[in-house]
Amino acid sequence: MKIETNRRLKISILRFDPHVKGDKPRMETYEIEEAPGMTLFIALNDIRQHHDASLKFDFVCRAGICGSCAMIINGKPDLACRTLTKKLPGEITLAPLPVFELIGDLSVFTGNWMRGLNERLEAWIHEEESEFNFNLLEEPMEPELADEIYELDRCIECGCCVAGCGTIQMREEFVGAVGLNKIARYQLDPRDKRSDKDYYDLIGDEDGVFGCMTLLGCEDVCPKNLPLQSKIAYLRRKMLTIGMKDKSGCGC
Repeated sequence: MKIETNRRLKISILRFDPHVKGDKPRMETYEIEEAPGMTLFIALNDIRQHHDASLKFDFVCRAGICGSCAMIINGKPDLACRTLTKKLPGEITLAPLPVFELIGDLSVFTGNWMRGLNERLEAWIHEEESEFNFNLLEEPMEPELADEIYELDRCIECGCCVAGCGTIQMREEFVGAVGLNKIARYQLDPRDKRSDKDYYDLIGDEDGVFGCMTLLGCEDVCPKNLPLQSKIAYLRRKMLTIGMKDKSGCGC
C-alpha cells in the first residue's frame, strides 16, 4: 500500500524594506510542509509564525474580497488567499505588485494610487443639483441593467490588473483597466448625469481608452473574472464616435 506524504514546498520571497537604511532587495527561501487545502495565505502565516516573524504581507478578509493580499505568484498577479498551493509547483516564487508604493517585502500600499485614480475620474454619481435630494426615491431600473452595473461594481481594486498591464509600465498616467472599468460602470448608470463629452474628456486620449494595447493581461489576471476587455472595446468604439462627432461640429 502506497502511503502519500505531504510535499515539501520551497517558497522564495523577494525581501526588501525601503524604510530600513542599507537594506537591499534579496531572495530568501523557506521550506515548509504542505497541508491539505493550504493556500498561499496559510503558507505565508506558517512562514511568519515558524521561520521569520519579520516577513511583511497583507491580509484582511481571507475570502478574495478585500484584495489586500494581491502579489506576484510565479510571475503572475493573483490573490494569496485564494491560491491553493496544490495547484502550484513545489517551488514557488513570490514578489510584491509593481507600480504601487512598497511598504516592505510583499506588502504594498495601493491606497494613494487608487484614490488618485478615483479623484481623477470623478468616480461617483454626478446628479443635477436640482435633483440632489436624499428624500426622493430613485427611479426604477431594469433588472438587466442593474445586473450589468453590479457586474462591474464587483471590482475590489486589488491592483492585479494594474500589475499585469504592459501599458502602465510604459505610461505612468494610463488609467488602466480598473479606471476604464469605473468609467464603463458610471456611463451605464442612468443616475449619472454626465454627458458623453464629459466622459470623452476623461478617457478619450492616450492616457485613457486609446492607450490600451489590448494585450489582455488585465482580464487574464483579474481574480473576479470581470469582462474588462469587452468593456474597453465598447468604450473605445463609443469614445471614437464621440470624438468624430465633436470634430465635425455636430456636438455630443
